[in-house]
Amino acid sequence: MIAKITMVLAFAAIAIIIGILCQKHAGSVTGFILGGRNVGPWLSAFAFGTSYFSAVIFVGYAGQFGWKYGLSATWVGIGNAILGSLLAWWVLGPRTREMTQRLGAATMPEFFGKRYRSRALRIAAAAIIFVFLIPYTASVYNGLSRLFGMAFGLPYEACVIGMALITCIYVVLGGYMATVVNDFLQGIVMLFGITAVICAVLAGNGGFSQAVIGLSHVQAETNPDLQGAFVSMFGPDLLNLLGVVVLTSLGTWGLPQMVQKFYAIKSGPAIKQGAIISTIFAMVVAGGSYFLGGFGRLYSGQIEMSAAGTPIYDSIIPTMLSTLPDLLVGLVIVLVLSASMSTLSSLVLTSSSTLTLDLLKDNVVKNMDEKRQLTWMRGLLVAFVAISAIIALVQYNSSITFIAQLMSISWGALAGTFLGPFLWGLYSKRISKAAVWTSFIVGVSLTSGNMIAGFFGHALIASPINCGALAMLLSLAIVPLVSLATKPVDFDMDIALPSRKSATDREIEAEARAEGLEEIEPLA
Repeated sequence: MIAKITMVLAFAAIAIIIGILCQKHAGSVTGFILGGRNVGPWLSAFAFGTSYFSAVIFVGYAGQFGWKYGLSATWVGIGNAILGSLLAWWVLGPRTREMTQRLGAATMPEFFGKRYRSRALRIAAAAIIFVFLIPYTASVYNGLSRLFGMAFGLPYEACVIGMALITCIYVVLGGYMATVVNDFLQGIVMLFGITAVICAVLAGNGGFSQAVIGLSHVQAETNPDLQGAFVSMFGPDLLNLLGVVVLTSLGTWGLPQMVQKFYAIKSGPAIKQGAIISTIFAMVVAGGSYFLGGFGRLYSGQIEMSAAGTPIYDSIIPTMLSTLPDLLVGLVIVLVLSASMSTLSSLVLTSSSTLTLDLLKDNVVKNMDEKRQLTWMRGLLVAFVAISAIIALVQYNSSITFIAQLMSISWGALAGTFLGPFLWGLYSKRISKAAVWTSFIVGVSLTSGNMIAGFFGHALIASPINCGALAMLLSLAIVPLVSLATKPVDFDMDIALPSRKSATDREIEAEARAEGLEEIEPLA
């Protein structure tokens, strides 16, 4: 117990110290939310990965989908690495970095407003982010708190409040730089931690071969005629497994807190380097988490069950870990704490900056200078942490839904709304405002409508996972199709393409670099 407490206290102290040391980078709006657009590839890649994978993945998704699909759930982690990380960096990274700087956009709603020349789109995007990031933020608390309860016997409320306080302190003090430096250290813990946990769990089940043999004897409820369903390559339910891969992988392309990492990275080769680092990180952490969850049915006699006789998915991974040595449990606690804190800090920083810059500034609060913007962002950051903590407490005491459902509703609504307008907006000059509005309406209506109908037992799509995946695919299809029949926005795409810069533009940039300027004035 002393070892576990010492590890957690050391983690909290390091996070706060980093926040204090990074204060010098948080004196301006750009510095506070983007680190001055000068963040290196290692910090950016680890920030992307640690924001991607939290307790929602490790406890919620790994437990639920490992139980449903067995070892084939590992495909979800592979999809996260290839589609959600590598291709996202290759396709979105360079364009996003160049275009957002030249437009002078610091948030996703600001990008929409300037790219599509519409203040209304900017406000609508900010409102959607504000509404749908909250349930995701709340879901981050739950998995962590279950592990704390298992390791320390602490009440859920104490865990939530403690995590909220630590996050507030270091993000309010150091902003984006404090977040990414902490993310880097937390990412290292996650890499070593997940490797150690997998080895320990397999060893506790007689080794890899014996664990696979034991799992092969378990029958799948959905397909009892399929022998060895949970050790097969594609598992007992390939179609729904594919929906999970799409939601958790393609979703990163349209999530504001993920895309914003490309705004802040250095230009040049840093993006290519970050792509490789991020992919390896995702393969180890996500692939390892889902692989670990695939052995959850070996603990079926110990897992907490609901009144209906179904497993409580959020309890699967904690049950698997409860038999580990105390020192290793302490490492797991720090691992999941690392994943959760990094995701939480990214979410609340995105929410507070979006609400301040895109909703309040010039709309509600006039003449908001830079100092007042920073004050508002810090105040709202604290407010978002508090609101999400309250929602987490209410959800826990009422048992409204599982972690995975909360997250999938949020991911589906945000990525299903923004994916098409953002991706096509980077690459095509023929996109119309009508197409963007259509994607916004369809994404929000489909995911929210399905969730509300589900409360009354009449969900259009039974799985919120599949609903979110469908919303993303529809967004990708709707934007170009509607644009064909409507007037495109008059926008000069040449500002986004370094290869098409004029000689004058290149001379301006060369002079800026020679003078040691970190940022180039927007050309449009």
